[in-house]
Amino acid sequence: MNSPLQRSFLFVPATRPERIAKALNSDADTVIVDLEDAVAPHEKDLARHHLDEFLQATPEARVLVRINSTAQDIRKDLAVCARFSNVCGIMLPKAETCKQIELVAASRKPVWPIIETARGLVSMTSLAFTSGIERLTFGALDLSTDLNLEPGSPGAAIILDQCRYQLIVCSRSARLPPPVESVAPHIHDTAKVEQAAQKAAEMGFSGMLSIHPKQLPAIHKAFTPSSESLAWARKVLDTAQRHDGAFQLDGQMIDEPVIIRARTLLARAGE
Repeated sequence: MNSPLQRSFLFVPATRPERIAKALNSDADTVIVDLEDAVAPHEKDLARHHLDEFLQATPEARVLVRINSTAQDIRKDLAVCARFSNVCGIMLPKAETCKQIELVAASRKPVWPIIETARGLVSMTSLAFTSGIERLTFGALDLSTDLNLEPGSPGAAIILDQCRYQLIVCSRSARLPPPVESVAPHIHDTAKVEQAAQKAAEMGFSGMLSIHPKQLPAIHKAFTPSSESLAWARKVLDTAQRHDGAFQLDGQMIDEPVIIRARTLLARAGE
């Protein structure tokens, strides 16, 4: 991985190894080499070959890999990924059963299940507690198709926000880190990307998937606390060292939940 921060996750197709190197040199916190949606069915073996060559040639690289969802392809994908320590985790698309997650976890790589089907959504209260999960990830575009939602409509937004609520609650219940938001389809309209990222941050997501480097500044802005928020957090923690229990600061009552909030803000900024 590129950064200790986990705000942005940039996809790059395994069939374009030159783009993997370029992505690793971008501002993305994490690069995801994609063996699934970005690769045509007839190019799956070629994609694995390119990934294998790239990982051998660049042992210093740290990447996640999004594998395929069919049992046959999963095993082939894992056979490549398990050989390399520079694969830091496996993104499992269309996660629907604990057995899928257990199969991937047997590779001894952290699992990042993507919740993007109705079956995965209703199974999430069980999936989240499966051993080996790093954190949950949201796949809004595939889920919209599976649920027959009208893309971009107010009705679809209501349903997808209900799904986001479930990811947040299930992640916290299973003591996982906050989940990762779905990609935004807008490449050139960075205002819409920032709007989506800001909403996800306000809802409790920790980062966002990305399909293009142009999206990264908007994502980072949304998921990085403001300088004012960080100054407040530092002041809270500095003052807390001189008090036992609750205290007042600038007219605000400060107790343990507020102190935890201050620590979380600083952690989000890498402090």
